[in-house]
Amino acid sequence: MANLKKLLAMFALVMFLSQHRVHGVSVSVGSSANVTTETKHLRGRCHISGFLHGRCHISGFLHGKSGDCNRDHGSVCCKDGHRYPQFRCSPPVSADTPAILTLNSFARGGDGGGKSFCDNRFHKDTELVVALSTGWLRLDGKRRCNKMIRINGNGRAVLAKVVDECDSVYGCDAEHNFEPPCPYNDVDASPAVWKALGLKEEIGVFKITWSDV
Repeated sequence: MANLKKLLAMFALVMFLSQHRVHGVSVSVGSSANVTTETKHLRGRCHISGFLHGRCHISGFLHGKSGDCNRDHGSVCCKDGHRYPQFRCSPPVSADTPAILTLNSFARGGDGGGKSFCDNRFHKDTELVVALSTGWLRLDGKRRCNKMIRINGNGRAVLAKVVDECDSVYGCDAEHNFEPPCPYNDVDASPAVWKALGLKEEIGVFKITWSDV
């Protein structure tokens, strides 16, 4: 019961944080149900199992495994013995879909890991490219690989090409730079996208909206 109360308290905390602009917060669940916070992504992992009332729920947990993790852009690296929530869904897409914008390099040797999922290529940091959470990329009935999306934030808008998956199910391996699964509502963007929106990379996380083009 004590562990259940801790989990509920953690979910309530993440729910609160997700309503505010947070500069670099990540939440994971340890094997003993302890809560840990780390820098970079706001991992909006707030619900349990499935999709209900317009919200995505945790579908399972990935057991963490540490490895050779590139920490560029404040990347959060997996820890042995931690349990990281997995998501097989994302919220419905609209003309103004709420999301979190995170920072990622899709270049060779960058913190993005291997080649992009959609085109099996690396991309320079000067390219306007993004990765979408698994549910948005390929599980909601609309394939978005190599399609353009519009991102709105900081009073600006930019068009970017979807080239990769911000994997919400798998992680903690070399293919994923030994990072945990992504949140269900992540638009992981190149430095060029951040620059186009007038955002400083040091922020790490920024609340945006996006839509299909």
